[in-house]
Amino acid sequence: MLAADTSSLIAYLTGANGPDVERLSAALDYNDLVLPPIVITELLSDTKSRQALVQPIIDCATLEILPGYWERAGATRAALLAKKLRAKVPDALIAQSCIDHDVALISRDGDFRHFAKHCGLKLA
Repeated sequence: MLAADTSSLIAYLTGANGPDVERLSAALDYNDLVLPPIVITELLSDTKSRQALVQPIIDCATLEILPGYWERAGATRAALLAKKLRAKVPDALIAQSCIDHDVALISRDGDFRHFAKHCGLKLA
């Protein structure tokens, strides 16, 4: 099972190339893709990607928000900010969803490397 970040989903939907798009495509082919809830929110709030959404993306399973999620996401973000590293709120929420479910994240957004190095996020 793999999760996808908004950046890779938009790349996939717009026909871009890259290793993240290849992994995402394979995960879709094998019905092995899950989405963090914030990714769905980001996709549906972006007018460009909203128009390009395809049914397989909408039909993907969503990672459940587990008890204590918000507190863990805040602590994860705080840990990175304390190290003077970039940690946007949406990224912290995506990373925490993946960490909670022990699911690797497909992303072309380099900011997730900090979550991987310091917080236990697995990158695909």
